[in-house]
Amino acid sequence: MPITRLCLVRHGETEWNAEGRVQGQTDIPLSPVGLKQAHAAAAVLCKHDFTAIYSSDLMRVRQTAEPSAHKLALPLQFDPDLRERHYGIFERMLYTEVKTRYPEHYVRFHEKDPDFDFETGESLRFFFDRSLGAVKRIVERHQGEQVLVFTHGGVLDMVYRHARELGLAAPRDYGIPNCGVNWLEITPGRWEVHCWADVAHLAHALDELPDG
Repeated sequence: MPITRLCLVRHGETEWNAEGRVQGQTDIPLSPVGLKQAHAAAAVLCKHDFTAIYSSDLMRVRQTAEPSAHKLALPLQFDPDLRERHYGIFERMLYTEVKTRYPEHYVRFHEKDPDFDFETGESLRFFFDRSLGAVKRIVERHQGEQVLVFTHGGVLDMVYRHARELGLAAPRDYGIPNCGVNWLEITPGRWEVHCWADVAHLAHALDELPDG
């Protein structure tokens, strides 16, 4: 039975991460801290053999992936379905501002209402199907291989929930730090978390994502 190994990496830190501002699909670059994290991750990841590298097409993820792609001498393959959830009217605001300006909306977000779509964004149900579908396509394309995937915190959340068979409304009691490294082993019918939220290569890592 072929084992497919996925190494999934969240993008490095941005200024908006540090501020607690909602990014979603707004295209924000890495901060100087995030750029250092990307190079620190590359120094570790280049010690592994990968057959392919995939990345979200948003700038903060591309910038995180590029040092690893250079060291591994592999082309980056971009997939917009690896993007973060679209947070609609929440995007560009601080989470503290959202609570004050849209208190009823924030409650629905915090309670993980699967059909709440931020008026102009994506519902949790839609986001789960979209992001997990992208990861499953990678697995199908690279059965029995080892693949590196750079993506966002929300996508990692959906992957972890799928692998551990958690419901979408279950509280998050696991980390999703900036530039954390996560390993999964996948066989037909089984997804196993082998290592999660590894930040041993970093001097500093934020996990500013709300349990929403």
